[in-house]
Amino acid sequence: MQPTKEVKTMSKTRSTRRKKNNPIVALFKGIFKILDAIIVTPISRIIYRINKIIKKNTGFLDGILNRPHSLLILSLAIAILAFLLVDSKAITLVETESEILTGQPVTAIFNEEKYVVEGIPDKVDIIMIGRKSDLYLAKQLGEHKVVLDLSDYKVGQYNVKLKYSRNKNTVGSVTYKLDPSSVTVKISEKVSSVKTLTYDLLNQDKLDGKLNVSGVTLASSEVYVKGSSETLAKVATVKALIDVTTLELTGAGEFKVDSLPLVAYDETGKIIENVEIVPSTASATIEVDSSYVDLAVKVVPVGSFATGYAIASATSSVSTVRVYGDQTIIKNLGSISAEIDVDGLSSDKKFNVTLTKPAGVRYMSETTTTVNLTVGPEATIELEGVTLESRNLPSELAAQTINQEDTTVTVILKGVSSVISNIDPKTVKAYVDLSGYSAGTYNVPLQVEGQDLTVTYSAKLKEIPIKITQR
Repeated sequence: MQPTKEVKTMSKTRSTRRKKNNPIVALFKGIFKILDAIIVTPISRIIYRINKIIKKNTGFLDGILNRPHSLLILSLAIAILAFLLVDSKAITLVETESEILTGQPVTAIFNEEKYVVEGIPDKVDIIMIGRKSDLYLAKQLGEHKVVLDLSDYKVGQYNVKLKYSRNKNTVGSVTYKLDPSSVTVKISEKVSSVKTLTYDLLNQDKLDGKLNVSGVTLASSEVYVKGSSETLAKVATVKALIDVTTLELTGAGEFKVDSLPLVAYDETGKIIENVEIVPSTASATIEVDSSYVDLAVKVVPVGSFATGYAIASATSSVSTVRVYGDQTIIKNLGSISAEIDVDGLSSDKKFNVTLTKPAGVRYMSETTTTVNLTVGPEATIELEGVTLESRNLPSELAAQTINQEDTTVTVILKGVSSVISNIDPKTVKAYVDLSGYSAGTYNVPLQVEGQDLTVTYSAKLKEIPIKITQR
């Protein structure tokens, strides 16, 4: 049995050596010694000393606690202290949260027939504070109403508190606060004045292009505007707003519409909010037509050809276009222009052209065309005896040429020979533009125009002496 004991002893010795040599065990032992020296030992000493002091005064504490009413008084004191701490929210037994209801409308209470009030906010925020479960009920059940009570206020300026109106569904355990909590308002006497009613047509560009609103007749030409005298002085006009996209304008005819909103504007076109318009809406009869004219397409060259070249012919694939719009405008239109860039051109060319829409035209049956242009050698002729005209002269003035021979002028025509040789002299006009001139003598630039746009027109003289006198 002796060999067995020796084996066990040697095994224990090796195990002990492995433990001593284990670096992790040594690390934890080191940490424990540090904690023991810094924390455990100092705390143990403090507890020991406190315990020693208490043992010395055990008789004193036992004497107090053994008195008949001492425990009752101590319990009452602790209860009062706990109540004060909870009531003052120094101790929170249940966690509270907050939620914000944004954009809540404000109800103002005042004599609307007698006064007008400025400064009333449209909306405020309600801040709710309470337990999460209570906040949920407050959001679901609460009929949230914010009131600005001005029933006891007269004319003047005041800072007034907003109030949250509680009702039977209000959760009592929730605290309600308002942001802002007060507002500054100005109360004025309500006065009225009569204003002329006009109208504005909105979104006409979204109306069927073949239709045009040719007239609007309002059922009433005047309205009453009520508000403070200071605000009424700013009202320049009142308009009925007619949005054509909300009307069923399916074709030409008359359409009656009601409940058109009325808006007051100042002289800069800004909307004036704090006024009352009586009546608040208007009725109108809208006349819709579908006027059109057929216009010829004219090729208009832009720029100058290469030296020695001119247009021999310019043919458009679209010869006429039907245009729709205001009858008073489209009836004065002469043609639809197809502009082509001929600057520096010396050979034939094909152009894909977008037709120019004249002002006042809402719809065109064609919007593009193809122009085939041929170029030829340029020729020049002089057209003599073209009568001189004056244009844009005010009716109270009279104009005449200083030299009698200047009543007719010579015009130079440039183009291909086959074109300029067939120009009708009656289609060529020479004139002086007298807009902006007053009585006196002036050298006025001479201008020339003709119907054939493939030809270049110019006057032989650049200026003409003109005398202007009072009639």
